[in-house]
Amino acid sequence: MPKPGERQLHLGLNVLAAGMHPASWQLPGTDPLGYIRLSHWRRVAEIAEKGTLDAIFLADGVNLPHLPTGQVAGPGNSFDPVALLSALAAVTTHVGLVPTISTTIDSPFSLARRVSSLDHLSEGRAAWNIVTTWDSSTSLQFGGYRAEREERYAQAVEFVDVVRALWDSWDDDALVADQASGVFTRLNSIRAINHQGRFFSVKGPLNLPRSPQGRPVLFQAGGSPGGLDLAARHADAVFASLGTLDHALEYSADLRRRAVAYGRPADSIRVMPGLSFILGGTEAEARERARVLNDLAGDKRLGGLARQLGVDVSELDWDKPLPQHLLDTAELSPHSQGAREIVLRIARRETLTARQILERVQSWHRLVVGGPEQLADAISEWFLAGAVDGFNLMPDVEPSGLEAFVEHVVPILRRKGIFRHEYTGTTLRDHLGLARPPNHFAAEVAAE
Repeated sequence: MPKPGERQLHLGLNVLAAGMHPASWQLPGTDPLGYIRLSHWRRVAEIAEKGTLDAIFLADGVNLPHLPTGQVAGPGNSFDPVALLSALAAVTTHVGLVPTISTTIDSPFSLARRVSSLDHLSEGRAAWNIVTTWDSSTSLQFGGYRAEREERYAQAVEFVDVVRALWDSWDDDALVADQASGVFTRLNSIRAINHQGRFFSVKGPLNLPRSPQGRPVLFQAGGSPGGLDLAARHADAVFASLGTLDHALEYSADLRRRAVAYGRPADSIRVMPGLSFILGGTEAEARERARVLNDLAGDKRLGGLARQLGVDVSELDWDKPLPQHLLDTAELSPHSQGAREIVLRIARRETLTARQILERVQSWHRLVVGGPEQLADAISEWFLAGAVDGFNLMPDVEPSGLEAFVEHVVPILRRKGIFRHEYTGTTLRDHLGLARPPNHFAAEVAAE
């Protein structure tokens, strides 16, 4: 077990319906309709908590994944993430709960209220994974608003400023609830935020007291310069797309420099990139599992790579390198920059075919195929190098891939002395080694 003061590995679970492999729902023994059953999600949460993972992350998607035929391609994260995580809060006691919510298509007061509600109901285990929305198909579900990248991030910065002010609109000791005197709240302990900005006008205050963690934990998932700047300014942790150790070292150093420029300690942000994996009892078993899944997926994987790069699938060939114009361009894609860059960095370093790239990257993140020792070594190498603080795990199939990880990889990480044997705190901030934040809004008002 890590000794007091030693760095501790952080592990989250990023859950996508049946799993991260596009053919996860087709694997024999998997329930293809589990994604609309609470029993499936409850089982995943129970396994995550058994493995003493820090948190469960839920992506969000409001569009149906379509095939060219017009049919739905497979299961997706269809439930509202806060609603689902609220249900899971009732059947877990320690694991953190992290919904992904977009600043482009939501409103600050509504989001602040929902996530604060989750933090209260879970007794301090909630977070918010901050994203912006770039694709027109999603924006059309919410009135058609779609901003360019710079505008989206400018809006996101103001959005997060408003949410934080709402979360701090109650003093920590605002609640009195004295039945004898009839005094419920302390005088002048709740205040309107009266925000008037370029994008939002919000009076406040929030209708909930300050949450058990002071403020829910803030994750951020962008990889562009705007995303990095947003993370440096606000995030407690980042969910990054990093494919190689040198990229991870470069990314973390850049993020920490930016955090210092905002007056924050360099180590105030936990770096937790995604890690896709296909695990077997041995490397041979893992590679056979990968072969079965890949055969089931067919050309879906190539189509996914094309979407990741922002090109038509006709521009890619399984057994040819990426088109040179993709490697040469320095322009930012309107698509997710982190998702695109993880592929292009690998492709620029080595002459790889699309098939070979997909042996390294899955679902926008680094892919490891192997046995328990190989996966544990891949995790510990980056952690011990100081490149990351942990990973958001992305098993190929749920819940079987997660169960194998908890049964066979977690014990190795514990023997290495880098991962907890049991939870030592009750809140997500406790798990991540983050202090309870002071109420900055109250301090600013007192100073006026």
